[in-house]
Amino acid sequence: MRLEVSPNTRLALLATLALWVVAAFMLIGAGGNWDFVLPFRGAKLAAMLLVAYAIAVSSVLFQTITHNRILTPSIMGFDALYLLIQAVIIFSLGIDPLTETGNPNLRFAIEVVLMTGFACLLFRALFNGAAHSLHLMLLAGIVFGLLFRSLSSFVMRLIDPNEFMVLQDRMFASFNAIQTGLLWVAAIAIGLASLLAWRLRRQYDALTLGREIAVNLGIDYRRTVMLTLALIAVMVSVSTALVGPVTFFGLLVSNLAYVTAGSGKHRYLLPMAVLWGVVFLVGGQVLLERVLALNATVSVVIEFIGGLLFLFLITRKKT
Repeated sequence: MRLEVSPNTRLALLATLALWVVAAFMLIGAGGNWDFVLPFRGAKLAAMLLVAYAIAVSSVLFQTITHNRILTPSIMGFDALYLLIQAVIIFSLGIDPLTETGNPNLRFAIEVVLMTGFACLLFRALFNGAAHSLHLMLLAGIVFGLLFRSLSSFVMRLIDPNEFMVLQDRMFASFNAIQTGLLWVAAIAIGLASLLAWRLRRQYDALTLGREIAVNLGIDYRRTVMLTLALIAVMVSVSTALVGPVTFFGLLVSNLAYVTAGSGKHRYLLPMAVLWGVVFLVGGQVLLERVLALNATVSVVIEFIGGLLFLFLITRKKT
């Protein structure tokens, strides 16, 4: 006899696991030195929670409006544009000039405005309500991503080798050099975007049934999709500017949410994806730093696991 577990129970079990992981991150190896441990680990934990939340929510929403569970917002070229911005800044102004002059907020604002502005212009120009405009927009995103990567490679060949080492560190997400002053700004931006997305959760349930059925149910399809794309652009841009590009992390946590949520409703899918993101990101950091005593970047390990999942999903669809 198969045991049925309700979605609320599944959420409660995963939330308990996430709380244990967070407690382990704060407590293991603390040694009673709370004056140093609390601010240092607290800022790092806050950054990981923000990134896990933003990437998980944006990935689930992007897959809902595209009706494809192997796509993530990175296909629109956000990570490639981030690397191009970093390469141009270092090539034109030198190593970390905006941070050294005591104004990291300026670099953060430039990156967020450029990435969000690019995405919104692309959405407005290509998504005009025609039947295949969403597909055209995805294709344009892939083309722009290739263009940005080609320009980044060209700029990298021109910069000094010492500056290239700094740029190479920014190619992967890192939680070891977080500007704590940016956490409040990032939290407010992501919080406002997710609040609007949560109010549309019932419309997202209708969108999963298909464009025609959603329109027949009274959903303003074009308005909902455009607003969702703008919210996704804000969340991805803020998280990328905060810690760096993350490609396959959203694919990993969103597909785990589909398998374990026990419901297709977004009131369960969204928190389930966020909790899986916390478990993988914070738990992976605990495993690498506290248990294995390695100085590796947890995002690299998660990207490797997400890449394997991506290959599995593609090969499974072919069979």
